[in-house]
Amino acid sequence: MTELAPERTLVLIPARMASTRLPGKPLADIAGLPMIVQVARRAQEARVGRIIVAVDHQETFDVVAAAGFEVVMTRQDHQSGSDRIFEAVQKADPEGRIDVVINVQGDLPTIDPESVRAALRPLDDPKVDIATLAVEISDEHEKTNPNVVKVVGSPVSATRLRALYFTRATAPHGPGPLYHHIGLYAYRRTALERFVSLGPSPLEKRESLEQLRALEAGMRIDVEIVDSVPLGVDTPADLEKARAILASRSS
Repeated sequence: MTELAPERTLVLIPARMASTRLPGKPLADIAGLPMIVQVARRAQEARVGRIIVAVDHQETFDVVAAAGFEVVMTRQDHQSGSDRIFEAVQKADPEGRIDVVINVQGDLPTIDPESVRAALRPLDDPKVDIATLAVEISDEHEKTNPNVVKVVGSPVSATRLRALYFTRATAPHGPGPLYHHIGLYAYRRTALERFVSLGPSPLEKRESLEQLRALEAGMRIDVEIVDSVPLGVDTPADLEKARAILASRSS
């Protein structure tokens, strides 16, 4: 077991302005604050380390800075969120003091701070390169929905799996639980550096799932099982749901 020091842990929140279904998504108002600021506040509530928002637009940069959060500008042409966070960590920590990078997506304004903390737990094992989250599927429709990514894993404990595969198919076959993967990752910095140096892998391209690149390269991903799937805001309807959730919390 190894102890993860908060001063050596960085939460990076990527925020892209280019969204086809919800233009200007990071700046959408939720309970009186831009969505990206709400996400940064949830990360702050997790109290796991330094927080930086990685943006690609000056307006987003200015809004995040005005809210009192650290922010870095990144290129607009990144092909993936992991590439954006790697650029951000290089800019924010050129001396290499940071050991662990948590990638919290910038469209999760209602995420439970406990889920952010949970993503760190598998890294207590020094053999784990990347940690992520999953929830047991209870909705029968989700089991066959290709938009719900499933993780196939071997149990490490009652609340943890070692990931063997990620898929949009219904898997594994046979009786037993299925798990909905949550795309929140905690990387050892060395693992993130290796990951972004690899080209897209065959299974990654086939399933359109970036995390398969790591598995195909022999990297170990462990999955902490949590209680709920955070609401990702991708559409105007999602935005209204997030507004209702945060309004109910504030009242």
